[in-house]
Amino acid sequence: MFDNKNILITGGTGSFGQRYTETLLKRYKPRKIIIYSRDELKQFEMQQQFDHPCMRYFIGDVRDRDRLNRAMYGVDYVIHAAALKQVPAAEYNPMECIRTNVDGAENVVWAALDNNVKRVIALSTDKAANPVNLYGATKLCSDKLFVAGNNMTGDRATRFAVVRYGNVVGSRGSVVPFFRKLIKDGAKDLPITHPDMTRFWITLQQGVDFVLKNFERMQGGEIFVPKIPSVKITDLARAMAPDLKMREIGIRPGEKLHEIMCPSDDSYHTFEFNDHFVIAPTIKMFSGKLDYAKNGLGERGKQVELGFEYNSATNPDFLSTEQIQDFNILANA
Repeated sequence: MFDNKNILITGGTGSFGQRYTETLLKRYKPRKIIIYSRDELKQFEMQQQFDHPCMRYFIGDVRDRDRLNRAMYGVDYVIHAAALKQVPAAEYNPMECIRTNVDGAENVVWAALDNNVKRVIALSTDKAANPVNLYGATKLCSDKLFVAGNNMTGDRATRFAVVRYGNVVGSRGSVVPFFRKLIKDGAKDLPITHPDMTRFWITLQQGVDFVLKNFERMQGGEIFVPKIPSVKITDLARAMAPDLKMREIGIRPGEKLHEIMCPSDDSYHTFEFNDHFVIAPTIKMFSGKLDYAKNGLGERGKQVELGFEYNSATNPDFLSTEQIQDFNILANA
């Protein structure tokens, strides 16, 4: 699907963008991979690792629609990974978060339409479901913009979809490298926010593979949600440092005790497949009524029961301490 195609990744120097680039180069023969981001140092460092002839590096911000338009010229597929993602930082800097996560999402939609991009997948987060923090609220707005973008296509072939998943094990800013540094530095205990806190867990490679697969599955307007395990923060701490005590420090500004990926209010238009869920759009799409119980790969799902909620606390799949220790060696974090 990606052979001889031009692919652009916004926020491409981040953890996801780098692993996505690595995977594309291993599995396909793309014509161009365009890394679009605003940090010249990160781009320089990434160029040392990925110097394939197909690589292109564009300095630019998703807040800049003109620059996005130029970067997307001739592009076939876009992965929108750029975002301000730190929950406390968003609480203290709300306008900056809105400009990047909401205005930036709108700019990506318009630039994709103006350049007749074939397919766009935007990365979302479990925090966008029933959001209680500004980051989650901006990502919910972003999700809505990308879903509605399908109704702005006119006679273009451009289609938009969203991928929503939980905490990426070992990504920058996640708790695993934070705990790891404390352990390395000889900490006497590990700080935990709340002993009952749970989170959905996914490895970086699982996230990349899920996005790749959904480029083939998508019809336009879907929110794809993978079936992934949950983890208790206390079990994670025990798995990483069984001999260290835990110190409760309280929930940070804007944090939830548990996360949700499929809210119960969306159950009447949520479909369960073998390894994922699809939240179908509530608005009428570009080509009339699409059958979201069947995807582009011919896989079939069924509508979930009314009131169904995919919650990290009630998830039937929980990792034990031993399983966490074996969980892809904590994603090589």
